[in-house]
Amino acid sequence: MKQHQKITTFLMFSGNAEEAMNFYCSLFDQSEILSITRYGSNDAGTEGSVVLASFSLKGQVFMAIDSSINHEFTFTPAISLYVTCDSEEEVIHYYEKLSDGGTVLMPLAAYPFSEKYGWIQDKYGVSWQLSLEKS
Repeated sequence: MKQHQKITTFLMFSGNAEEAMNFYCSLFDQSEILSITRYGSNDAGTEGSVVLASFSLKGQVFMAIDSSINHEFTFTPAISLYVTCDSEEEVIHYYEKLSDGGTVLMPLAAYPFSEKYGWIQDKYGVSWQLSLEKS
């Protein structure tokens, strides 16, 4: 019997959920958009935007939505996606791509807890910690 993920990270965007999902899926191997349901012409959200979607990054499933309501809040670095990388090249690749148009929270460098680590908030506001796996 196939095990289903019981707890899923749910990301709420403000009109760019599909763009963000496509961007993330283009960065990580073994990643894909699994499903998208869109707002119709008579729905609360902008027609064609995402009511609910699911996507997979390296086998980890996420959910996403374009909120039909404008909120005062957005993503915060208090919650981030932690990516363990197998090589220095992989850390650098993700760091360069995810920081483009975003904000560097901790520059890519060696730290006492990781030989190569960087923490960024991407152009969509999602926070990512990228770390080289210790050998």
